[in-house]
Amino acid sequence: MASDEQLNLFDPVSFSEPASAPGFQPELIPTSAKIPIPPGTYRSTQELFPHCDRCFRCGLGNTRTHAVVERGNPQAPIMIIGEGPGQNEDEQGLPFVGKSGQLLEKILASVELDTSRDVYICNIVKCRPPENRKPTAAEIAACKPYLLEQIRLVDPKIILLTGATSLQGLLGEKRGITKIRGEWMEWEGRLCMPIFHPAYLLRNPSRETGSPKWLMWQDIQNVKNKLDEIRATS
Repeated sequence: MASDEQLNLFDPVSFSEPASAPGFQPELIPTSAKIPIPPGTYRSTQELFPHCDRCFRCGLGNTRTHAVVERGNPQAPIMIIGEGPGQNEDEQGLPFVGKSGQLLEKILASVELDTSRDVYICNIVKCRPPENRKPTAAEIAACKPYLLEQIRLVDPKIILLTGATSLQGLLGEKRGITKIRGEWMEWEGRLCMPIFHPAYLLRNPSRETGSPKWLMWQDIQNVKNKLDEIRATS
């Protein structure tokens, strides 16, 4: 690799402070999004925190308050992947902590799923897009290596993709979420299901048969039943 391509991932700040995880070596991660982060770079999801907080693989690093890496159990059987942080998430450094996150917690609790035990939550991109716009294809591509490392480390049995952006970002699926939500798909040996984003449900509060909230209830019951099946056979 040419020396002018191997750039530091981070802005010019001092790294004399102790790292939050062992093996923290910022010089090994390149700035350019064209240069991959190899599988096996990280030994735990915690090791992503210092890198993501100083990451400039795309322009979102210039406007973030905090990188938003994870919430929940890093050994959970279910991983939920959202689109990207909003304002509350950017301020707190945790995914799904605003109104959408509160609704997500209620949805999970309705089938006795607990984020401290059964669920790991992350996003396609780790930094908030300005004005809560959708992340661009380039931003998703720049951040995807972190997500792939999270999937490898958590090793979930089920991945739930909330909304079209996370669905397309991971699976490359271009069909609309309304057409394929609730459908089981296989990706890299894992079961995946597209589901409505909680923000969409907040905009569509009806609970009538066939409404988004009604469909979400069917989907989350399906997910819980599938998890029970997996646990029974493992």
